[in-house]
Amino acid sequence: MGKLLSVVVSVYNEEPGLREFYQETKKVLEELPAPWEHELLFVNDGSRDGSLSILRELAAADSHVRLINFSRNFGHEAAMIAGIDYAAGDGIVCMDADLQHPPECIPRILEKFDQGFQVITMVRTKNRTAGLVKNVTSAAFYRLINCLSDVKFEANASDFFAVSRQAADVLRRNYREKVRFLRGYVQSIGFQRATLEYEARPRIAGESKYSIRSLFKFSINTILCFSDLPLKLGIYSGIAVALFGIAMAVYTIYTWAEYGTPSGYATIVVLLSFMFAMLFIIVGIIGEYIAILFAELKDRPVYIVEDMENFPSGTEHEKKMDGDDARNS
Repeated sequence: MGKLLSVVVSVYNEEPGLREFYQETKKVLEELPAPWEHELLFVNDGSRDGSLSILRELAAADSHVRLINFSRNFGHEAAMIAGIDYAAGDGIVCMDADLQHPPECIPRILEKFDQGFQVITMVRTKNRTAGLVKNVTSAAFYRLINCLSDVKFEANASDFFAVSRQAADVLRRNYREKVRFLRGYVQSIGFQRATLEYEARPRIAGESKYSIRSLFKFSINTILCFSDLPLKLGIYSGIAVALFGIAMAVYTIYTWAEYGTPSGYATIVVLLSFMFAMLFIIVGIIGEYIAILFAELKDRPVYIVEDMENFPSGTEHEKKMDGDDARNS
């Protein structure tokens, strides 16, 4: 009995390199060992260039190509979870369309599936195009999140990963947060997990869709999703300020006894500035948690599908399409 591999690809303004990605990936997929067959599922995340036209051409020419077209841009995370939602494969591989995630790694992933692993994490060993700043900040981010969270993440794990049908069902049913960190969820759901290393290839065209601002926001949301330790900062800072206040009181009494009435203007200004700074930091942290709660409370859809192409009727895909409303809740 054959097995189906679903390759999920998030697409946002990838027109210059999209055909090259398809050709390289298709070459690998056509040589998959038996009993594996394949489907190539593209999720157009509201592209503003000619990416959608190219994807429609590919879907018309290749029956293995599926297309999900969003009504607008919902973000990379939403595109990946949509691909997982609609994938019908026994194994699902998520990757980007810029060829930084090498398609030639797919046979190695299938070997892990055949060995019984249900979650395969792809760890990047090198990324020569990222630059020193991005590589350093990425390493620092993983060290920080591992210190704050009970879940320990693989350093340099990327959005290039693979899950079995059983693991994907868990993501479909239970991990439906509006603010999410999908690669973190993949590492935290359990199951038998394997890690494979790869070297990121140069981007075939275009540039990273993540600005410094968006990466910073993404990092903050990730920390808040996986740790409540920042909420306890108020307790720790309160204890620290109390100890600081006691030390200042002892110092004031000492200077009064030794030198007479002390001049306390500078001390008061420094102490007040320090306390108000800590207070505003804590209020800001609480505000970020409330923003996440507000997003969950509004319960707006993770994504909205405008149209789809090449999804066969009377199959597992059709059942998934019928359950679209339930999935997006």
